[in-house]
Order: sequence, then C-alpha cells, then structure tokens
Amino acid sequence: MSLRRIPTVLVASVLVCWVPGLARAQTASPKASKGAAKPAPSKPEPAKPETKPPAAVTGSAEPTLIGQYGTWGAYTATPNGQKVCFALAKPASSKTNPPNRPRDPAYAFVSTRPAEKVTNEVSVMIGYTLKPGSESTLEVGGASYAMYTQGDGLWIKNAAEEERMVEAMRKAPDVVVKAVSAKGTETTDTFSLKGLSQALDRLAQDCKR
Repeated sequence: MSLRRIPTVLVASVLVCWVPGLARAQTASPKASKGAAKPAPSKPEPAKPETKPPAAVTGSAEPTLIGQYGTWGAYTATPNGQKVCFALAKPASSKTNPPNRPRDPAYAFVSTRPAEKVTNEVSVMIGYTLKPGSESTLEVGGASYAMYTQGDGLWIKNAAEEERMVEAMRKAPDVVVKAVSAKGTETTDTFSLKGLSQALDRLAQDCKR
C-alpha cells in the first residue's frame, strides 16, 4: 500500500499524541528535550508532483506530504497551531509467531516538534495492543535498543541513546522491530531505511523556527 493511502484515523491518532499535554505518559526515565533541528543539508530530491497528502483529520491538523524519499514520506502538520514534522514508513515485511495472526498495519515515525524542542523522536505504531510491561527492541546497525511500550506504541527507553540510534538508521539498510502482543503473539517487522536520511534532511529544513 502506498503511503499516500494512510488511514485517516491513523494520522489523527498520531497527531493527537503530539498535542502538548496529551503526549505519552511519563516513564521511570522520561525523555529529555533535545536541541533545535540540525543545519540545512544539501538539496534533496523534489517531491513527486503526483503524490497527494493524506486526508484531512479533525481540527486544523491536516498533514501535508512535502516529499517522498524511497520508502519514507516526509510530512508536516499544525495541530493546535504548533508545527509538527514527521517521516513515516510502513514495514517491508512483517511476521508473527504463531504465524498469520491478524493485526492492523504498523508504521514507523521519526518526528520533530520545534515548540517542544524535540528533534528526530523515533516511535512505532505496532498495529495491536502490546503486552503490558513487555519490553520491545529495535535493531539497527548491529545494535539493539530497548523500547518502552504503551498501548500500541513504542518509544526508545533510554532517551540518551536516541541520537545514536537515528544516526545508525540514516546509514543502515533496514531496521527490525520486535514486540509481543497482549495475547502473547510475537511480531517481527522489518522497515527499509531507503530514503530516510533524505526525508530527515528535508524535515530539518521545513521545521526550522
């Protein structure tokens, strides 16, 4: 499925999570705020003219696709008047154990929220309710990162490692996310990282304040 066909409810739920005051619950090791976006990189590929943005969502938050880079789409939105930029991709392959268990589509996000001084926050909407208290992993570049789980979302457990993880994602061919559902089903999602670096460079330009 093309990224241009992202379900409206999916984009709406993600934007709601980004609205100040409705962000994910604080954990034992809450995320530290990060600095401003990185300096503007070299000029990336232009957005394909035939690419259409996702459907409008509730309120004034209407995501706009500003560029398609490999498997990653670069989007901007303005929920509650505050600019949000994010790169989004679907997994290249998904497996369950036991096999063929039903689930909703999974999506990986790398988001930047200038008003909150958050840059390149990695999250995954896994497509099912995660097992409470379970710990998921994100594997990239030969390293494995523990992911905090809540509902159907994953975020890195140790915020201090996130910048290193994103740099690895810029260089690696793919990333593997492993998690366990509330019913005990084990899942493995592999996301291609083709185009992520260019998408993040584009967002760094568009999210400057």
